[in-house]
Amino acid sequence: MGIFQKIFGSKDASENSSASFINPIQVEFHSHLIFGVDDGCETIDQSIELLRKFADMGMRKVITTPHVMSDFYKNNRQNIYPLRDAIRQRLKEENIDLEFEAAAEYMIDDGFENKIQEGNLLTFGPENKHILVELPFMTEPRNLNSSLFELQIAGYKPILAHPERYLYYATEKEKYHELKDRGILLQLNMLSCIGYYSKPVADAAQYLVDNNLVDLVGSDTHHMRHMQLLPQVLLNKTYQKACKAELLNNFL
Repeated sequence: MGIFQKIFGSKDASENSSASFINPIQVEFHSHLIFGVDDGCETIDQSIELLRKFADMGMRKVITTPHVMSDFYKNNRQNIYPLRDAIRQRLKEENIDLEFEAAAEYMIDDGFENKIQEGNLLTFGPENKHILVELPFMTEPRNLNSSLFELQIAGYKPILAHPERYLYYATEKEKYHELKDRGILLQLNMLSCIGYYSKPVADAAQYLVDNNLVDLVGSDTHHMRHMQLLPQVLLNKTYQKACKAELLNNFL
């Protein structure tokens, strides 16, 4: 019996795919596990509980990414890093063998270009140049192109979080290709594959995977309810197909 079945209970794998699939992803990034700073974990105990589950899943490293928004979540190095260090200490005390890093998920809003100019962005990756950005869900931001350009000129490697969830791209799928052509990396949310957000989002996820547009996958875990759904993702054909591509997760 696999670790997911041990933790969450058995499930008939024939619903989606073969039970023999082994998840190749060992580095999880895009989650909200820093307690008390956004809409993710509220306490350090919740942070540790979720990180323990990730370790049980076979992850060797988690890069968590709290929200940064100009008008709402005003997070930065000064408040994130001390909380990251407190979580690291608890992981050590509880003998949870997991590397834990913290970056951020930046909303491209009216104040984002100022943040680029100021520097001190929360980044990650081998050269500490990868940066996770997200867009509003209703409309494409007017400063998207200029923000991405400024990031690249400054030497950053932008990763667009969950492009399948921006349904204004669903009827303009050439936008996905345009972003890729510009060197923007695209990150698929694991839960999108099983229709957690909606069927249109699942359809967009399928399109991204079928057209080899996905560079990374992430759980976007905020709480235990998300974690409890991840076993279903491992049985999903769309997710399994995504994992056959040369994803960048394990190189972060």
